[in-house]
Amino acid sequence: MGVMVLIVAMAIMNGFDKEFETKLFTMNYPLSIYSKTFQKVDTQDLENLKKKFPNLKYSPYISSQVITKKGNRLEGGLLFGVDFQKEIPMNSVLRNALKNKKIGKYDIVVGKTIRDRNFLENGDKLTLIFTASDPTGFSLIPKMKRFTYKGYFRSGLIAYDKVYMYTTLQSIRKVLRYSKNTYDGIHIYSNSPFEDIKKIRKILPSNLGIVGWWQMNGNFFSALKLEKRSLFIVLMLIILIASLNIISSLLMTVMSRRKEIALLFSLGATKKEIKNTFFYLGMIIGGGGIIAGVILGLISIYVLGSFDIISLPADVYGTSKLPLDLSLVDFLLILVGSIFIVVFSSYYPSYKATKINVLDTLRNE
Repeated sequence: MGVMVLIVAMAIMNGFDKEFETKLFTMNYPLSIYSKTFQKVDTQDLENLKKKFPNLKYSPYISSQVITKKGNRLEGGLLFGVDFQKEIPMNSVLRNALKNKKIGKYDIVVGKTIRDRNFLENGDKLTLIFTASDPTGFSLIPKMKRFTYKGYFRSGLIAYDKVYMYTTLQSIRKVLRYSKNTYDGIHIYSNSPFEDIKKIRKILPSNLGIVGWWQMNGNFFSALKLEKRSLFIVLMLIILIASLNIISSLLMTVMSRRKEIALLFSLGATKKEIKNTFFYLGMIIGGGGIIAGVILGLISIYVLGSFDIISLPADVYGTSKLPLDLSLVDFLLILVGSIFIVVFSSYYPSYKATKINVLDTLRNE
């Protein structure tokens, strides 16, 4: 039962890790280039990357913190200006949201939470207040621009759905008065981001930096990894407790068979033969438990994954179905840990069986 619980628990933990990783991967992009100084990323930087790494996908962007205004409601957000033809192949969330839709100048696509809170319908106007300001004769007035609502996306994580918004590069460039060939950064899609980040970093100019999606969410994944390791150790203790039953049952067997063991010694049996007898008995008990636990665990994973037994709130967990994914590494760790505990549990009683005093046992029993 301990092995079964451990297998199912690790599958659920891995499933949630992969689910959150997929969501964060989509909204954060594998790699992102940004400017470390006041100097912006320009078209020449983009062309150099395309020339040296033609197998990657690139989407330049301009971003700005904004305040959304609809009626008397004010909320903060983050607006991205992108080229949708380059962005959609890299962002599955936007791709699903913008099927057969064309986004024009001063059109906007928002997260589902923003849509719901502002009661937006297709064609409605949403006012955005930018952090940049226009000077007047006596004061500075924040830039304001009305955008036309064209649709919404749903990432599955409310942290993004209530903040992120997308419009065209031309729109945000006009509002913020960016020159034609400058950007705030470049989103990069790579199938091997851990290797490509090292290669790209070597050829970047000193004013540009690059960051991977795993670095942008390091604390989150560190917490998940710590939780997974803690759960593995705690559940492994269940197997350790179960192994005490093996030790106790074998010790009771040794105690009840003292006379037979002494008789075997007197007939010429070696300590190795006696030790192996009880050791193999413990291995049969523990090995049978491991095999039964593996079978029950895999059956449980199949049943939980194939049938809608457990339903989750999608707005909390990002998915309504229980995610299950048992990695080979975790499976092997469970097997190795279980076998080690069973071997140790079988060895001690078999060792004690060889310490019986033959003469005293035969004389008294």
